[in-house]
Amino acid sequence: MNARGGVAWAVAVCVLAAACASDADSAGDESAGSMSTTPTALTTAPTGPPPERVVPPPLASSVATIDDGLATRMTGSWRPGCPVPLDELRRVTVTHWDFQVSVRTGELVVHADAAEAVVAVFRGLYAARFPIQQIRLVDDFGGDDNRSMAANNTSAFNCRPATGSTRWSEHAYGRAIDINPIQNPYVTASGAVLPPEGAAHAGRDPATPGLITADGPVVAAFDAVGWHWGGRWSSGRDYQHFSATGR
Repeated sequence: MNARGGVAWAVAVCVLAAACASDADSAGDESAGSMSTTPTALTTAPTGPPPERVVPPPLASSVATIDDGLATRMTGSWRPGCPVPLDELRRVTVTHWDFQVSVRTGELVVHADAAEAVVAVFRGLYAARFPIQQIRLVDDFGGDDNRSMAANNTSAFNCRPATGSTRWSEHAYGRAIDINPIQNPYVTASGAVLPPEGAAHAGRDPATPGLITADGPVVAAFDAVGWHWGGRWSSGRDYQHFSATGR
């Protein structure tokens, strides 16, 4: 063997020895794998398109006359002598977002001449994903406005007098809606809070989910159909209350 061949042979032996040592080290690492606690870092960004944004279904709504079945359910909110007969009222169903960011279906009764405006309002609230805890007939609470508010129920028609008055409420005409009463209580001129469960929200923190603000989507939606917000009243503020007449 000449000198050049000897050098080449020596190099080959060294390479082979290093490879064998590497394999032995690897085998040793595998046998003692529990000793290695450092995870391998991801050196490349994930590939592929980002997950698609979930598109919610469009608002579902309906407007219907008061049939016999619904009239039977409305014994707590309507009776003979109310200022509006049943045939001038309409049942409106709308989908809405709740506080768990789920889509639910609610129902309320309004005057026939307000039904389309109400659907337009809830279309705006649905598009804005404004959360509403529940929308149920006040009859589910025996026609008792206090019980309905305490349950944070959004409602409309109720043949009752205005709070603290003997005159009919705008709710008795089906032209008023109260939204999320706990987050948006009625704070009277004397400082009383109705419902009492809403006392924590009398300070009006705009970061509170479901709270109505002057520059928010709820006021904007009602303004668009010509309804008025009780949160703008000069004597006492009814933050939950919207009506066609401003009363």
